[in-house]
Amino acid sequence: MFSDHATVFVQGGRGGDGCVSFRREKFVPRGGPDGGDGGSGGSVVLVASPSLNSLLPIGRRFTYRAESGRPGAGANKSGRGAEDLEIEVPVGTQVYDRERGNLLRDLARAGDRVVAAQGGSGGKGNVRFASSVRQAPRIATPGEAGEKRFLRLELKLFAEVGLVGLPNAGKSTFLAAVTAATPKIADYPFTTLVPQVGIARLSDTQTLVIADLPGLIEGASEGHGLGHRFLRHVERCRVIVQLVDVGDDAVTPPEEAWRIVDAELARFSDDLARRPRLLAASKCESPEAERRAGELEAASGVRVWRVSSSRRSGLDELLTEAHRRVRDAAS
Repeated sequence: MFSDHATVFVQGGRGGDGCVSFRREKFVPRGGPDGGDGGSGGSVVLVASPSLNSLLPIGRRFTYRAESGRPGAGANKSGRGAEDLEIEVPVGTQVYDRERGNLLRDLARAGDRVVAAQGGSGGKGNVRFASSVRQAPRIATPGEAGEKRFLRLELKLFAEVGLVGLPNAGKSTFLAAVTAATPKIADYPFTTLVPQVGIARLSDTQTLVIADLPGLIEGASEGHGLGHRFLRHVERCRVIVQLVDVGDDAVTPPEEAWRIVDAELARFSDDLARRPRLLAASKCESPEAERRAGELEAASGVRVWRVSSSRRSGLDELLTEAHRRVRDAAS
């Protein structure tokens, strides 16, 4: 099960305490101070990893605490600093301070990292307080507490092509036909509740990362249905392929289905309205379906790509054009 958001508590490790110590050697009866500093505490660091696609495992644990630094010791020995606690999150994770609401970092690329909770500094040993007037200081400072905060993590899916459409528009069937992904496919609305991703191989050197996104409904831009969760993912896609069901069993008339999705994308943001988009008539498998695809083409004023995922017709042509649009958008 995919989760696109999680709340966690993170805390940096405490710094080790400074040490109060004096030299004690056989022929040095009045040795000076030699207490070392404490080691710094470890920080909690979030790292974007391409091997993950869900925030669910991160959210299950909830609490993440880095180790504390070790205290200082005599003979001017500093305590060992603690290692940072690195937490891998999916690429595309946005990290927010939950209490303040501000964005700490958008981990948009593999390897991006953010220090979510800084470890505390180590305390100072008594050697730090020696002076000409205070030659035997018996004071040291404790290590500082590590930073702590609640984080809100949100995952914005990354894909080159995002499949959009009303529920049951045929997006999952399309993804399964052109990639090795195995999305859930059934004849009822909202089969896809979370994004599914697959890679379509056009040639030995050309691929497309395609995301099957949850179905849109009227009012999605206002949060209805899956609403903003859906549209947030669409923002990450370079090219949108809008699938409209023109099959004989289509519930919503094709022109109405096209207008609903078109309007919701425009209401959510001007940027989405201007995003490169291909319009495809799915389940185009009969003369009547072909007629409805033609009517949709006339109403929309753009080319409508006829496809049938079950018969695997029209898919290669659509993917080739989507790949060209992706390359144009990236240049």
